[in-house]
Amino acid sequence: MSGVVVGFYRGVNPVTHREERRYPSVPESRVPRRRRFLVCEPRHFAVQYAINPWMSTDRPVDVIRALDQWQALVDVYRAHGHTVDEADPVPGLPDMVFAANCAVVVEGRVFGSLFHAPERRPESLPFMAWFKTRGFEVQLPESVCEGEGDLVPAGRWILAGTGFRTTREAHREVQEYFGVPVVSLTLVDPYFYHLDTALFVLDDGADGTGGNIAYYPEAFSPGSREVLERLYPDAVLATREDAMAFGLNSVSDGRHVFIAPEARALADRLAGRGYVPVPVDLSEFHKAGGGIKCCTQEIRETRS
Repeated sequence: MSGVVVGFYRGVNPVTHREERRYPSVPESRVPRRRRFLVCEPRHFAVQYAINPWMSTDRPVDVIRALDQWQALVDVYRAHGHTVDEADPVPGLPDMVFAANCAVVVEGRVFGSLFHAPERRPESLPFMAWFKTRGFEVQLPESVCEGEGDLVPAGRWILAGTGFRTTREAHREVQEYFGVPVVSLTLVDPYFYHLDTALFVLDDGADGTGGNIAYYPEAFSPGSREVLERLYPDAVLATREDAMAFGLNSVSDGRHVFIAPEARALADRLAGRGYVPVPVDLSEFHKAGGGIKCCTQEIRETRS
């Protein structure tokens, strides 16, 4: 891409005041869209059970460090012009910090969650109460469904993961509720148990371009890889190293990509495509199998 300087330099994050990889300025051709996010403070965050390959009760969580990292993410979002709402954490629900799993919101309508693991099922109640008290229309699923963990709105359709958590029947429910085409994708690697650990939307096509994504191909079945290749021939592909560093558990506003600092090769590829990587360290949450996107529920109040 003409005029884009790829690479990075060391600099100090003005929000966290920590040294990190910083990327040079890129052209203004990619315009960010202001987002509204819902998050939940990790006041009670802990690894008290193991429901994915990342979790081990033998690895204690540093709650103070987790709180600092989470606050840095919130501060970075706000510094980039995004609105951040907060749901109150509930004692005994250590994974409420992963707000993305609570629902998917399209055009101000909320489709809630029915978690696969019994330990997480109580989380849906406080989140649905949050939406209801603010006037949102809420639909509860009949089938196992884990919100934006497996349901990724991508402009003209919703990309939907299955294989480990959310069921195909839930995909059907989502399509009937929103009236938006749902593209089912099968995950095959247990380390990428949710779609949002293997794929994220770079831009949703609001500018008429059709949108684009970044993903790790080997996380998907052969047929699902072929679907993604057809839908997104210009997608940014990630290596396993960057995927295992939670580089695909990222959030993009169409220009800035809030990404794990360890996902270096992916960040360089994104910079080469005209995006601005914004490294945010959420490594404490990796102990539970989560990262930036897991902590971020997007509230989409109008069609993109």
